[in-house]
Amino acid sequence: MKRAIFVTGVSIGNGGYAIAERFAKEGWDVFVTSRKLAQAEEAASQLMKDNDIYAKGYQLLFRDEQAVKDVFEDIDKQGRFVETVCLNAADLGAGKDPAVGMKIFETDIEDFQKVIDTNVVWNFMIVRQAALRMSKEHKGAIVFIGSNTALRPNPNRVAYIASKGGINSMSRALAVDLGQYGIRSNVVMPGTIKTQRWVNMGTRQITNGEMVPLGDISDFDDIANAVWFLGTDASKNISGTELVIDGAMSVQLYPQLLNELKKEKMNNQF
Repeated sequence: MKRAIFVTGVSIGNGGYAIAERFAKEGWDVFVTSRKLAQAEEAASQLMKDNDIYAKGYQLLFRDEQAVKDVFEDIDKQGRFVETVCLNAADLGAGKDPAVGMKIFETDIEDFQKVIDTNVVWNFMIVRQAALRMSKEHKGAIVFIGSNTALRPNPNRVAYIASKGGINSMSRALAVDLGQYGIRSNVVMPGTIKTQRWVNMGTRQITNGEMVPLGDISDFDDIANAVWFLGTDASKNISGTELVIDGAMSVQLYPQLLNELKKEKMNNQF
């Protein structure tokens, strides 16, 4: 069977598409999902147009396990083996305004639970179906897209951060449980990424290059390259770990920008 990657949360122009495209350029067949079928099909069509590969898009909705089973059975019928699965789709848990987030005393418990269910339970449903196939081939890679906020939380994102911490723990547990079947599980943990949502925030951006030791936040290619590394034999003996992609943002005690702001404040006092 021809090797393929399965990527969730894909539409043209987003991070999931960049991940799918990275593998397509290397000759892998690609299966992508979106909450909207039209977006998934458009992405698959573009991937096939630009690369000499086969691609197909599927609609997957929140916590629909039967739909997940149906998708993987359809892939089976096409004679493809999903050697790598990348869990990119997520509920951002940001509320109506990402600059504000979900305030702890105002968040509806059902909204909180939906974030956990989407980012942890739903991902497990998908991983299990992929791992069932991988175990028969004694080979496979699971790559979760996590977040550096699981290590260094930002305000008003408790549901999202809890879910990303859960992903880290789940990935380690999967690495132990599935290792006997030749299946690896790892997490890519980006910091702030140059998404369209981030661009649209303009002056309300919470994090930008001024706060990052390397001087810039990540773009989609940074994340796609990390997934390629963890999702292929380039990392054949790496499992149960996390790879942080944030320009050293999360390892600093505080951004150097604070020193500059402090100096500016002191100078203004005289």
